[in-house]
Amino acid sequence: MKSRVAIVIAILMCLFPRIHAGGHSSAQAVAAHSVETAVVPRTGYVGDDACRSCHADEFASYHQTAHHLTSMAPGRDSILGSFTPGDNILKTANPNLYFRMDVQHMEEKQREGKQDSFVQTAVAGTPPHTNSRSERIAFVIGSGEKGQTYLYWNEDQLFQLPVSYWTKLGWVNSPGYRDGFADFDRPIIPRCLECHATHFEALPPPVNKYSTAGFSLGIQCEKCHGPGRAHVEQQASKPSPASRSTILNPAHFSRDRQMDLCAWCHAGHGQPLRPSFSYLPRQPLDEYLQLPPPDPHAPIDFHGNQVDLLKQSRCFRSSNMTCLTCHDVHKTQHDGGDFPRNASAATNLTLQHSRGQIIPSPTTASIATCRSRRRT
Repeated sequence: MKSRVAIVIAILMCLFPRIHAGGHSSAQAVAAHSVETAVVPRTGYVGDDACRSCHADEFASYHQTAHHLTSMAPGRDSILGSFTPGDNILKTANPNLYFRMDVQHMEEKQREGKQDSFVQTAVAGTPPHTNSRSERIAFVIGSGEKGQTYLYWNEDQLFQLPVSYWTKLGWVNSPGYRDGFADFDRPIIPRCLECHATHFEALPPPVNKYSTAGFSLGIQCEKCHGPGRAHVEQQASKPSPASRSTILNPAHFSRDRQMDLCAWCHAGHGQPLRPSFSYLPRQPLDEYLQLPPPDPHAPIDFHGNQVDLLKQSRCFRSSNMTCLTCHDVHKTQHDGGDFPRNASAATNLTLQHSRGQIIPSPTTASIATCRSRRRT
C-alpha cells in the first residue's frame, strides 16, 4: 500500500512540477503579500517623454541602455529569439514534449492598429495524438545583452513562460525550470517587477495579481530622479538660475544614499519591509528593504549582488568611490573602453563585476591595479 501511495505522489509531482531552483518559496510569497496589501499613492510622475525636449542627448542615449531595455512590450525588435520555422523549436529531454514559438498575424487587428501576437506553445504527445497549451507573450524581461525571459497574463495574474532566450544559445529552458516539463505556473512577485520596471500596481491576493493597465515598463528617468512633475512645471515657468531644483540628482546624494539607490536592485532579493515601488531615491533603503548581511563563506554572487562585491574591494574601502565613479547610467557601457576616465578621481578604474576584479582601462595603465577581494 505504501509503495502505491509513493508511486501516485511521484506521478503527481511529475505532472504538476513545483519549481524550487530559481523560483519563489511559499515564505517569500507570504512575506510579499503581507507588505503589498497597503495602497501606495503614486503622484507627480510624468514619464520619459516629458524629459526629451530639454535633455534630448541624455534621452536618446539612455533609451539604448540595458536599464531602460530591461522590460519591453513584445515585438519583432524586442524579442530576440527566432520565429523562423525550424529555428522556433525548443526540443526537451522528454521526447514527447517540445516548445514552439510563433507569430500570429492578425490582419483585422493590424487594420485596427493592433500588433501581432507572439506565442509560446508546449506540444506534448506523439503525432497525431498530441495536446498543446499556448500562451501569449505579454512582456519581454531583459535587454538581451545576455538573455531574455518572457511573462504572460492569466487574467490579472502574471506568470513566467517556460522558454527563455540566451544570447549565445538561442531558445532555452527558463532559469530553474526542469528540462522535459511544461510548467506555466511560476508566479511573478512584485519584487521581481520592482527591478525590471518603473511601476506596476500590485493587487493581491494572490501575490502575482496586478492592474493590467497603467504600468510603466523599463527603468525610466523618474525611477532614479524621483517624480518629475514639479520640475517640468518649474522649468516651464523659466525660473531664475538661483532657483532651487525640484528634481533629484543622484550625483549629489551622499555616498550612502548613492549606494542605496544602486543596492535597491543590485544587492540581492532582500526582504520587503514596505510595498514594492514605494521606495524613493535619497531615502534610506533599509527602511524599505531588509538586505541580510553577506555570508563570508558563501560564494560571491556576481550577478545578484554587485554592490556587496564592490563594498568588499580595497578600492571601495580606501576611497570615497561609489558605483557612479565608474558607471554612467545614461550611456551604454559594455567593456573597459566604454567607462569614463576622470583624471581627478582617485580610482579612475573600470569595473568588471563578472570577473570579480577592478582593473584600469588600457589608457590608464599608470594607475595601480586594484583587485576585488573578499578579505583584506
